[in-house]
Amino acid sequence: MSYSSQFSRPLLLAASLVLLTTGFISAQGPGQRPPSPVVVAEVVKRPVITGQTFIGTVTPVKTASVGSAVDGRIADFPVNEGDFVEKGQPLAQLLTATITLEHEAAVHELSLREEELKELENGSRPEEVRRAQAAMAAAKASREYHQKKRDRADELYARNAINNDELQLVVAEQIQAEQEYLQAVEAYELIVAGPRQEQIAQARAQVAIRRAIANRLADQIEKHTIRAPFDGFISAEHTELGQWVNRGELVADVLALGEVDIESYVPEQYITYIHKGQQVSVEIPALPDQLFTGIVEVVIPQADTRSRTFPVKIRVTNQINDNEPLIKSGMMARVYLPTGNRQETLLVPKDAVVLGGPQKMVYAITPGEKDKPASVRPVPVQIGVADGTLLQVSGELNPGDQVVVRGNERLRPGQPVAVSEVLPTPSASSEGATSANSAAEELNAEQPNAGQ
Repeated sequence: MSYSSQFSRPLLLAASLVLLTTGFISAQGPGQRPPSPVVVAEVVKRPVITGQTFIGTVTPVKTASVGSAVDGRIADFPVNEGDFVEKGQPLAQLLTATITLEHEAAVHELSLREEELKELENGSRPEEVRRAQAAMAAAKASREYHQKKRDRADELYARNAINNDELQLVVAEQIQAEQEYLQAVEAYELIVAGPRQEQIAQARAQVAIRRAIANRLADQIEKHTIRAPFDGFISAEHTELGQWVNRGELVADVLALGEVDIESYVPEQYITYIHKGQQVSVEIPALPDQLFTGIVEVVIPQADTRSRTFPVKIRVTNQINDNEPLIKSGMMARVYLPTGNRQETLLVPKDAVVLGGPQKMVYAITPGEKDKPASVRPVPVQIGVADGTLLQVSGELNPGDQVVVRGNERLRPGQPVAVSEVLPTPSASSEGATSANSAAEELNAEQPNAGQ
């Protein structure tokens, strides 16, 4: 191969790359960025229960006003309003010096009584038995000696060798030796038998009494430490360091905000459509970038007789970031509750709704033409009730339209996009299927001759 041909091949390759690059740029147009990859889902049309928006108020799931169980002076108050506390964490500590000394004395007294009980339960030691046996043997020998001495004295007295006083002295010594022997026998038998069951029972009762006293004092010491009843936030302080508190006097208020309830009031004509366990959408105006999903937790069956409205509580899982609750107690909320019969309506995935602006909207896909890529157009929407993972919307959308569910937070109107994935359409929720079956059963009941 010639030198000129070897040199011309790299030039041809470079020229080809330049032509390809120029063609790609001209196809895109000058200054245009490549299409943004997005994930889309189709707009579906299904029968769902119609709903309305109701105003509600965020309330804690649990609230506790924690008080002191004993009288005392505050020695430590480590919490402040707004602090996050865990269950069992000390809120305040009362002085415990005197009662601690009483508890120590009770513990030592309990130990003494327990050792006395062990001594009785263990019975006599072998050394004690042998000592009693030896004492009994000595008493027996003494008795035998004095018995022989008396027999000899009786013989001498019969021969008038000793007088009556001398005989009586020997008799007295013999009787004393006999009684000492009997006493030694009884002592030996008691040692062998061990303590009486009544003594052991009395010792056990003394141990129980002392244990109860020690436990009572320990409980009193524990009550001098005032603890949080559950995980939550301090909403109010009712005492200060060094202050005297009486039994039952409040120390602090604790709110549980891991989950919150949205309390709303529903007119009586709609309450029959609302049931425990329904999934609903929740908006909080103070958090415009968030859309929450709640579960109907309580439908209180007692209406306000003046307004004819029933209290309904919707449970929402809160977000706690760095011990700071996202949803705070007392915030206003809007809840979308079912209030009517099932109607055909448009549904989109919840992730398709873009929040935070002056108007909720979705980005719909406008198909591309010829060499132009697909683009997006913003569609303002009003949201309604939830149906599983889908959300009811109303706006300029049609069934089958594709809306962006991932990547929509960075889009701009008219921006070119490339669809990287189309998510499958979720099936109808079990609640919706149940409602549809119930509606069909009611319809058949109203028309018993429809099949004839």
